[in-house]
Amino acid sequence: MAQAGKEIRNALTVDVEDYYHVAAFNKVIKPSEWAGISSRFGKNTRHLLNLFDKYEIKATFFVLGWCAERDPELIKEIARQGHEIASHGYSHQLVYTQSQSEFRKETALSKNILEDIVSKPIKGYRAASYSITNKSLWAIDILAELGFEYDSSIFPVVHDRYGIPGSPEEIHKLKTKKGNELLEFPLTVAKVGPLTIPMAGGGYFRLYPYWFTRYFLTRVNRRVSQPFIFYLHPWEIDLGQPKVEASILSTFRHYNNIEVCEKRLLRLLGDFNFTTVENVIADQGDIKISRTL
Repeated sequence: MAQAGKEIRNALTVDVEDYYHVAAFNKVIKPSEWAGISSRFGKNTRHLLNLFDKYEIKATFFVLGWCAERDPELIKEIARQGHEIASHGYSHQLVYTQSQSEFRKETALSKNILEDIVSKPIKGYRAASYSITNKSLWAIDILAELGFEYDSSIFPVVHDRYGIPGSPEEIHKLKTKKGNELLEFPLTVAKVGPLTIPMAGGGYFRLYPYWFTRYFLTRVNRRVSQPFIFYLHPWEIDLGQPKVEASILSTFRHYNNIEVCEKRLLRLLGDFNFTTVENVIADQGDIKISRTL
């Protein structure tokens, strides 16, 4: 089969968290219970590292500060293998449920933890469940003030938990009323008639048939001539994770088609050209401001 999108380098990202951190389970598993649950993120992330090494691919790992504290050797190993380390916050709380002071404190803590481990600046940030929305755009100022250079939290779709419909779909600069600037690498979407469909990975990658994902990501590269960003979580390749009793919708979102995720991922790695977020941004050259908040 011909390779789908080898002309443009795309961003491959991993949100390093465990299965019990996800927002889908926040009503049945509280953060106060996390320390008493056996962690699986280390084993699963190391498995992804082996897969990426096989395909000679570098990726960006958005690491939860809570995980970094518990397995700093994993974070060092990710960095030693040439991957980019970025922040996924500290405790996987939705940004718009936090006060600005809480968000600043947790985000600074995560950044400091990661920088202490890898001994280099952390440039990138991704919010838990993409929860920078119109209700929490104040987070952009805080990220810029903390020294982040880019964010990848905004999903230009309609969703019950995240999304800013109509926001720019390409990599762009955000400028706030305070005068702060931050690069934004939004999660990839596809246009199908009047619909805007999320195509960036995760549960959508497991939900759609592979040909559908491949077709629309190829279209982003070839017809729109833009790089896409793809994400997944270590727990999405973990067939042995415990079954959590949750609502029907939450259960579906978390477990749907997990058994096919790794097989599809291997096809994706062979079909497209991937690198880190940092490298893809560098490929774009001078990026103009396209949204003022």
